Amino acid sequence: MDVDTDAEDTDTGTADVFVREPGVDYGERAHLDPATGQPRVVERRFTVEPELAGLRLDHYLKRQIPRLSRTRIQAVIADSLSAEPARPLKPNTAVIAGEVYTIRRSAQAEPPCPRTFGVLYDDAEVLVVDKPAGLPVHASAKFYFNTLTRVMAERFPDQPLQICHRLDRETSGALVVARGSAPAAIIKSAFEKKVVRKTYLAIVVGEPDWPAAGSGAEHVIDVPLALSAPGDPTRLPGVRMLPRADGLPSETRVSIEARARGYTLVRCAPVTGRQHQIRAHLASAGFPIVGDKLYLGGDDAFIAFCDRGFTPELRAMLELPRQALHAASVVFPHPSRAEPVRVDAPLAPDLARFLAERS
Repeated sequence: MDVDTDAEDTDTGTADVFVREPGVDYGERAHLDPATGQPRVVERRFTVEPELAGLRLDHYLKRQIPRLSRTRIQAVIADSLSAEPARPLKPNTAVIAGEVYTIRRSAQAEPPCPRTFGVLYDDAEVLVVDKPAGLPVHASAKFYFNTLTRVMAERFPDQPLQICHRLDRETSGALVVARGSAPAAIIKSAFEKKVVRKTYLAIVVGEPDWPAAGSGAEHVIDVPLALSAPGDPTRLPGVRMLPRADGLPSETRVSIEARARGYTLVRCAPVTGRQHQIRAHLASAGFPIVGDKLYLGGDDAFIAFCDRGFTPELRAMLELPRQALHAASVVFPHPSRAEPVRVDAPLAPDLARFLAERS
């Protein structure tokens, strides 16, 4: 059973004891084998929201884990699910507000991924790292030891590091980390208030007729985006954000950084911060990001990758095993200095190589 999520969770190295950032509901934890230190059992917990009370249990679980089939959900209810307070569970059981459900399964071997990172900026209060593609930021059902939080703890032991924002596992580039809760509060507040300025580089399929970077002009993609939901006839199981007139206002400013045969390196500055915004906007403009299983490959490619990995068929379609998206720069207020900090991350080697091979 695959219950992988984006849950943010780090560990202290002892069974059932976890270091967590204040105010975050992580929803997932792993039990460690005391002999090996490896996870033995992974749990995922759900607390029923008041607005979902009364739903059938199978329908509730489908909302929480859309990728699971009806057959798999029935197997989860029969073999892997428990409720707090305890009671018999069937697919048609009505869920109750505040009730806690737990899926518990044996831990699986972690997929291989890089466990190194570069440092782009470093002072007493702030660290900006160059996250490699493929390294998840936080622990989840699939990744526990192979995470940036774990690797940072190994590299900077006994330092109270707090990651201030997020990057997808497949996205490379600049990630801001605070040294301690006081600077973390300032930087995280700046992200929440949209004070931080971020730019990304992306390799797209096609050659858009947009202004060149540095020309003073930009192309504006102003397309509302909506989170797809169960029952939505336009929903694709792997796609989270869809262009829709009744969606949330979403704006991305783009320009051309470099061109190759049939491909373009574009610079993107998100004005708003919707989930998957750059990926969804570029795809909606007709120029999806190379390697993007959701917005370039579509539903079939996404499911095929989840089930079978990066097969030769997917390589022919997507060309890269990861989405060609890179966090190229970040400008944020320093916790104790008047002037803001700007940090640039050079284009990741795999993306630079892709462009060079097609120039």
